Amino acid sequence: MNSSDDLLRELRIDRSAPPPASRRGLWIVVAVVATLLALAAAAWAWFGRADGIEVHTAAVTAIGNGGGDAAVLDATGYVVARRMATVSSKITGKVREVLIEEGQHVEAGQVLATLDPIDADAERDLAAAQLSAARSQAGSVQAQLREAEANASRLGALVKQQLVSKSQYDQAIAQRDSLRAQVATAQRNTQVAGDQLRIAGHGVDNTIVRAPFAGVIIAKAAQPGEIVSPLSAGGGFTRTGIGTIVDMDSLEVEVDVGEAFIGRVQPDMPVQSTLNAYPDWKIPGHVIAIIPTADRGKATVKVRVGLDVRDPRIVPDMGVRVSFLEKTPPRQAQRQAGVLAPAAAIVQRNGKDSVFVVADDGTAQARPVALGRTLGDDREVLSGLSGGDTVVVDPPEKLVDGARVRVAAETPGEALNNE
Repeated sequence: MNSSDDLLRELRIDRSAPPPASRRGLWIVVAVVATLLALAAAAWAWFGRADGIEVHTAAVTAIGNGGGDAAVLDATGYVVARRMATVSSKITGKVREVLIEEGQHVEAGQVLATLDPIDADAERDLAAAQLSAARSQAGSVQAQLREAEANASRLGALVKQQLVSKSQYDQAIAQRDSLRAQVATAQRNTQVAGDQLRIAGHGVDNTIVRAPFAGVIIAKAAQPGEIVSPLSAGGGFTRTGIGTIVDMDSLEVEVDVGEAFIGRVQPDMPVQSTLNAYPDWKIPGHVIAIIPTADRGKATVKVRVGLDVRDPRIVPDMGVRVSFLEKTPPRQAQRQAGVLAPAAAIVQRNGKDSVFVVADDGTAQARPVALGRTLGDDREVLSGLSGGDTVVVDPPEKLVDGARVRVAAETPGEALNNE
């Protein structure tokens, strides 16, 4: 009996004992943990790439010789027009019609605008009426003079025959002389009236505004219905001009050269101009004149530079960089041209002058450079950079070679300053 009870007790299930561990559940846990670690690594890599070091950048500009000429000095300036005028009317009046638009080419003498001619027409009509009246009066006096001359001639013959008295003859002579004086006065009045009519005609012509020379309209300053005046009349609703015209054939460059370097510039010296808008376009030119006065505040001397090329892309007030050239020996003509980089982009790394160049993959690559001249806020880089490279300006201390960077977005104020 005891043996049977023991056998039955062994076959009974003990529900209070813990269940045995499952290998399958353990592998599931391990797989979930590995997946979470992989996702975390991918997220760190992605967001780490997006959150690179924020930097400011600038483009590198190629400079140097233009063949057999070497640049002895570089300066910046602006394109200016030697012949530019704000066209206005000679009289004060209301604008009736404006016939110009910005960018329009006009010829010398072309009508730009017209003013209301009512007052001028009235003055001309009045002058014409006065001239007609003066002519009529002169005709009447001349008729009286002819009668008086005939009467004096007749009495002169009769007085010789003693048929009339001497006093009657003297009275006829006096009347004749008086009429002669009246005729002279009437003729002078007629001439004055004619002059007044011509002046009134000029007044009518002054209501028409014409171009003083051929050029391009760069500003339209008035609209029909506005009052224009050649003087700066009071009130904010009075215009002083119709528009501004520029002779594009008179464009040249004005640059400010530091007075310490003005000795390198000579009249008729060859130059090479590069517009900021077209950095790859080299425009040949020459020095027109060195203005014989200095700016005390900036310690500079103004130099006029002529452009040997006329092109529609050159417009007033464009920024331009001018390289003053001198002839070099043939063995030096092949000297490699350098580039111009912001001085703020050059830092010391490992005791060497270096810059950080932003690569296509978004990383900053440190490059050692050889420096040349200092040109304002820029430095000439003889080696290590090429024209068109993008460099980091004011790189932070934590920036190292190969670090990922993110170009900072310009604020409206910074964009305006860069322009």
